Amino acid sequence: QVQLVESGGGLVQSGGSLRLSCTASGRIFGINTMAWYRQAPGKQREMVATIGSDKSTNYADSVKGRFTISRDSAKNTVLLQMNNLEPEDTAVYYCNADLRTSLLFLTYWGQGTQVTVSS
Repeated sequence: QVQLVESGGGLVQSGGSLRLSCTASGRIFGINTMAWYRQAPGKQREMVATIGSDKSTNYADSVKGRFTISRDSAKNTVLLQMNNLEPEDTAVYYCNADLRTSLLFLTYWGQGTQVTVSS
């Protein structure tokens, strides 16, 4: 079956960096938009960054200039480079992707990876 598997989360001090990785596996015939979302305790899940099949990108205002999303289509992988991390970035980060497994594109979610930024 199709799944998204994330890695790269962890504990880092304020000002540090982390790189998250998400790889789609299974019987996949196409990938459209890939994205990263996050959810902090007591907060709604929010979009962090998206990247289209044409590699066009979109970022939340709170992370512009600090985070960079990229993709390697040949490896079915999306990356999120996070620099100058702040305690406010602490959240569970979820990979999201629109995958074609048959006739239609459907949205899939990863299991989430914890990012904790200490002050």
